[in-house]
Amino acid sequence: MTDAWELAPDGPSVAGRRADVRPVRTGDGRPAVLKVTRADARPAPAADDEHLALQRWRGRGAVRLLRADPGRRALLLERLEPVDLADHWDEQACEVVGGLYVALHVAPMPQLRSLPSYLREWRAALAADAASLPMPRRMVDQALALAADLAAEPPTAVVHGNLHYGNVLPRAEEGTWVAIAPRPVNGDPHYELEPMLRHRFEEYAAPGAFGSVRDGIRRRFHTLVDTADLDEHRARDWVVVRSVLAAHRLHRSGGPDQRSGITRCITVAKAVQD
Repeated sequence: MTDAWELAPDGPSVAGRRADVRPVRTGDGRPAVLKVTRADARPAPAADDEHLALQRWRGRGAVRLLRADPGRRALLLERLEPVDLADHWDEQACEVVGGLYVALHVAPMPQLRSLPSYLREWRAALAADAASLPMPRRMVDQALALAADLAAEPPTAVVHGNLHYGNVLPRAEEGTWVAIAPRPVNGDPHYELEPMLRHRFEEYAAPGAFGSVRDGIRRRFHTLVDTADLDEHRARDWVVVRSVLAAHRLHRSGGPDQRSGITRCITVAKAVQD
């Protein structure tokens, strides 16, 4: 794509989980990054629709899309500073992300798939494995019931779907933070919160942490809800559903971190309800 788009390499390529990202300069010298999803990348719901949402947002709350070739799974993006929210105080980071929710949750787009359609598939898979899932059956049944209700409701906004500390970078010239790497769907804004509670989990019990793990989870939760002016009860329902679904994915994928990951999911789901 560098030749086709007349791009000059401007640094080493970085391999992400699904894509390779390389700093480049455009023909007029503008700094940018070329993101190309690898052919062997593990499928991720809605990830290939990233360009559609970025076109719609036009840089408001999200990285600017300069050019796209969906057939080659290539995106040319503005270059942001390589510093995410991982080192920011978590409540401050939640305020930043809560503000981005407001910017990103635009009206549904006809080109995007709906979250309820995904949720019905995820719920069916969860129901099939419910008896073998290593977490309280009561919690699994609760998530199944909530998912059935949430899947019956029509989408009200485009949601990012994958917004956490590592997917927010600064636009230095404006002094603002913007989102990257969306997995956009038409859905419910309250769907967004759960990754912000589960990521950086180890900090809840780190030396110097204030209060218990439960307290830390609830502080983040309420900061996100209050900043984005969301409904607390609806946000809680989605956190429970997404936590159980995340545990189910971990259970099916296996791996050395399966047990600790599922424990984190259970802890988050319990904390927002206590």
